[in-house]
Amino acid sequence: MELPLEFQRIARHFAPLAGEGALGLTDDAAVLASIPGQLVLSADAMVEGVHFPAGEAPDLVARKLLRTNLSDLAAMGARPLGYLLTIAVPRTTDEAWFAGFAAGLAADQAEFGLKLLGGDSTSTPGPVTVSLTILGTAHAVLRRVGAREGDDVWVSGTIGDAALGLLALGGEVADPDGFLVDRYRLPQPRLELGRRLVGIAHAAMDVSDGLVQDLGHLCRAAGLGAVVEAARVPASPAARAAGPGHLVRRLTGGDDYELLFAAAPAARDAVERAASACGTPVMRVGRFRAAPACVTVLDERGAEIALARGGWSHFDAAEP
Repeated sequence: MELPLEFQRIARHFAPLAGEGALGLTDDAAVLASIPGQLVLSADAMVEGVHFPAGEAPDLVARKLLRTNLSDLAAMGARPLGYLLTIAVPRTTDEAWFAGFAAGLAADQAEFGLKLLGGDSTSTPGPVTVSLTILGTAHAVLRRVGAREGDDVWVSGTIGDAALGLLALGGEVADPDGFLVDRYRLPQPRLELGRRLVGIAHAAMDVSDGLVQDLGHLCRAAGLGAVVEAARVPASPAARAAGPGHLVRRLTGGDDYELLFAAAPAARDAVERAASACGTPVMRVGRFRAAPACVTVLDERGAEIALARGGWSHFDAAEP
């Protein structure tokens, strides 16, 4: 008896990605052996026209989906274990799309060391919608709660490249070598740095909705405020070339997927050793304070920079 199309696709494109606990994707659920330490789980969804441009290459969609979830593990200091995947696509979607999507997953599975454990696929009259639930392990985790008055505010990598990359896709920013667009399409989850920060950082999260907005989350969790020195926020050469007129967008744009964390001033050497050991640059950009309980951004003269909003919202997002 011939398999229905859905199961043919699973066997052809996704079974080769499956890990041992997935049971060949032939059962109703995966079965995992005992996990040492703590199980860490997170989930994210992406919708065509909201989280990625319409017509985006399917391998890039798959890799961004997996990497954004890996970034959540990085923010918790966890190690990847596996993931569950849900795909909803129009009935007209051809086999080439599925092949490309699976190829993207395969590439990043090999890079980051995890396997597919199961999931679901269905059709939709609307845009392509994909969702991934990631599983990781950790003996101890980083949390958003825990920043203390006087702690340094740190970020990894460079900030604002992805927001400028989205502008570059629309021809609004020059990006001759494609660096900014690549940063938008393929974030770099800071998994090793996250693990090395366990026991050093007081609080952490990843920057997905904009530096200012996400720092606000750390502040609310701790009942504190924070000051950010805009001149210290690290910029890539490509972002600097785009000009100072894009500073606010860099501070409030989403999709950086860098780590944002709090650590005591006494831990500065430990933070820098952890970053150096994994080859990920970090920068102190501000400090936490008792009041006011908000995020204040200062320019190089010490004057406050007025921001209309702190970052990207899932509920009023414009189409990419």
